[in-house]
Amino acid sequence: MNRRSLLGAAPLVVSSSTAFSYQANSTVNFGIIGTGGRGQYVGTLMTKGPQSRLTALCDKFADRIDAAKSKIPGAAQARSYRDHQQLLADPNVDAVLIATPVFLHPEHFEAAIAARKHIYCEKPAGADVAGCQRMLRAWEKRDPAKRIQFGFQQRFSAQYRKAHADFTAGRIGDVKLMKSYWVLGYLPPTTDAKLYQDLPPNEQKLRRWAFWNSLSGGPIVEQDCHGIDVLNWFARDQHPLRAVGRGGLRYPLPYGDWNTDHHNVIYEYPDGLEGWLISIKHTAGYRDVKEQFFGSKGMLETSRKYRKLHGMTPDVRYKSADDLRDTSLIEREESNADITAEATEAFFRGILAAEPFDMTQSSVHSTLTAILGRLAIDSRREVSWDEMLRSA
Repeated sequence: MNRRSLLGAAPLVVSSSTAFSYQANSTVNFGIIGTGGRGQYVGTLMTKGPQSRLTALCDKFADRIDAAKSKIPGAAQARSYRDHQQLLADPNVDAVLIATPVFLHPEHFEAAIAARKHIYCEKPAGADVAGCQRMLRAWEKRDPAKRIQFGFQQRFSAQYRKAHADFTAGRIGDVKLMKSYWVLGYLPPTTDAKLYQDLPPNEQKLRRWAFWNSLSGGPIVEQDCHGIDVLNWFARDQHPLRAVGRGGLRYPLPYGDWNTDHHNVIYEYPDGLEGWLISIKHTAGYRDVKEQFFGSKGMLETSRKYRKLHGMTPDVRYKSADDLRDTSLIEREESNADITAEATEAFFRGILAAEPFDMTQSSVHSTLTAILGRLAIDSRREVSWDEMLRSA
């Protein structure tokens, strides 16, 4: 896998008249692989539009399928499978939502590519470098007429897209520093909830996959990848060259093998651009999830609920030394939209409009960027992108 294959060539563009068999006002039949909490949430959003119909469900565990049938509108009539290959072989399934544990994403993505389905795969791309490389190898065999999206929803948010347009238009000048804050959580865990304690250890671990680094990639890969994806996106979809980081556990988990619940990573991108990740878990309910982009003429701040533009205003320059209240705000736009709903609407709308679209490479890069940060934290030294790739 060379640097060009990782950075990606120009997207393939095919004629809309030949790319899809769908006609205007038709319906896309979709299935869900993985009917846990995320599969139920995203699957419910997918059923809300007139352009989609849920026709199939798949999960390893029967009780998860039963829960989905009771919670997702229309799911009671959907066919049920315990094997993802059987769902993918269903000719009535046009598109698939992959919402399985992170370490299974490459396997299920590979199978969906082979079945020539439209794909909406939850983030991240995988839990480790080898999984990401497997996904890229599968992607090379894709049908370019199929739509492939990942659960990096910010890229479909109206607020984020406006901020990105401001950024690329140079509205805040020359940018050399970006920051992602992923600060949120509840009380530190002190005792194990002993969920699924009557199940065999392997099944219990699979059901509680998020707490294990080998299954989820850890918090920086499974959670913080959202903010990391935004940094890469605003860096013109370039990946960083290297990273340094520090982190650790303030409150050890009673279950699982996370080795960090707070971390700070500095990513070095081409052309002297830096991206900082500031992440803290177990914050007693306090939340600060946003991104900031500092330019020579201003600062952009992005969030799931607002967009802010800061710059020089008449009263900024003459404030007293002790008055540190901010008066630089030029624009603020609020949003009540659910950015996941915006992403799922774009998925089905794009299929029916025959819009060639594929975000596999950028999603794999963002996942690898998170893994790069994890390696830098674990090794407590600078780690390069190439060294990270060789670690598979």
